[in-house]
Amino acid sequence: MKQTAILILSILAITCGSCNLEKSNTNSKGENIDHTESKTDTLTKHLKPFKAELPTIGLLMYNGVLQSEVIAASDVFAKPTEDGKQLFNVVTIAETTNPITTEEGIRLIPDYSFKDSPKLEVLFVPSAYDMYSQVHNSKIIEFIKNKNKEAKYVVSNCAGAQLIGESGIADGKKIVTWIGGGEQLQKDYPNLKVQDDSVVTFVEDGKFSSSNGNLASYISALNLLEKMTSNEHRKFVESYLYLDRLQNWKK
Repeated sequence: MKQTAILILSILAITCGSCNLEKSNTNSKGENIDHTESKTDTLTKHLKPFKAELPTIGLLMYNGVLQSEVIAASDVFAKPTEDGKQLFNVVTIAETTNPITTEEGIRLIPDYSFKDSPKLEVLFVPSAYDMYSQVHNSKIIEFIKNKNKEAKYVVSNCAGAQLIGESGIADGKKIVTWIGGGEQLQKDYPNLKVQDDSVVTFVEDGKFSSSNGNLASYISALNLLEKMTSNEHRKFVESYLYLDRLQNWKK
């Protein structure tokens, strides 16, 4: 008798569970609710559509990249105008579209590979703590050379300057790298005009600009943003990012 009662209770629990599931998939009028569509809407409202008429900002990525140098450019150029207008396409590009792992351990999925990259107005070249693999990767160097032909601006941050040096695209131009890396950069690439990284945070020479990297990458991005838009929009983006809180921060 006890076993029969337990069996009946179990059947009732399963039945009620099924009823609750059915109710959760319908509204008060008995109409079906598409939960998949709801989730998709939540995602797609955050996706920025690629608009062919807008300038495209390309962020180079590879395994071991310092994610702050990718995020900084994205942070700055993906922000809309004060009235919500999209100004740029911001895309990530790597040798393949396989996920890359940053120095900090975050996995990122590139939007494009070298083979299907769209035409770029700007190419950002970030760095890694160990640049040996990247500097000796002929596909990365060739990609930078090819994109330099079409890009109006090329920006390197930190040891990304080594990739610029290896490509030869900025020979005769001023460049700065990570703090402490300038002397070796000059030896490796004597055709570059390497600036004193102990006093220079950011430098611009023609279409090329560069910074010490990490959070200084925001400086190179904001400088270029102002050049491509206006001082007013730069100030709006800076306020959006709360940069004044960092500048005036006290312990």
